[in-house]
Amino acid sequence: MADKPTRRLTRPALFICDIQEKFRPAIWNYDKVILTTQKMIKAATILNIPIYATTQNRARLGETCSELPLSSAVAHVDKTRFSMWIPSITTHFSSFTPAEIVIVGIESHICVTQTALDAVRAGHKVYVLADGVSSVNREEVPVALERLRGEGVTVTTSESWVYECMGDAGIEEFRQVAGLVKESSGGTKEVLGALLSKI
Repeated sequence: MADKPTRRLTRPALFICDIQEKFRPAIWNYDKVILTTQKMIKAATILNIPIYATTQNRARLGETCSELPLSSAVAHVDKTRFSMWIPSITTHFSSFTPAEIVIVGIESHICVTQTALDAVRAGHKVYVLADGVSSVNREEVPVALERLRGEGVTVTTSESWVYECMGDAGIEEFRQVAGLVKESSGGTKEVLGALLSKI
């Protein structure tokens, strides 16, 4: 008798860091970060993964960009700290039951880095998507990712993480996720070519 299919990751969570409208003209390949984040939101919806999103100083820097539907987010909060690891988010996590947190957003070397480091230090498994983060200066990105690897963060890609999250083609949601991957394959190729060319 075959084992019942189960997911590989048991407590995944998606963090969307400060993808705000005012950053659009300044961030290197901002539109590519949007494409990956849209795909991750769709995957999270299919797989029932909780979403946590932040804005940085919303009064000055504006709302999360309109292309990202976040009505289903567990928390969509404003902050002044650079890290997303703030009480209104950490209250949803326990150090006794580590989560598998995946991060997309900006900037790679500031808010993304500080969020990842804080979550690792709190005992969680943290992933940063190389096809889902950027900075104003593109040269900052590989430096940030190299540092994060050294601190125990897994640097990976959106497609790799989504398949790792599932772990088994026998799970009920597999067909929907595979359809999403196929549907977004052109955008994924474009994003990888743009964002990972300098990593």
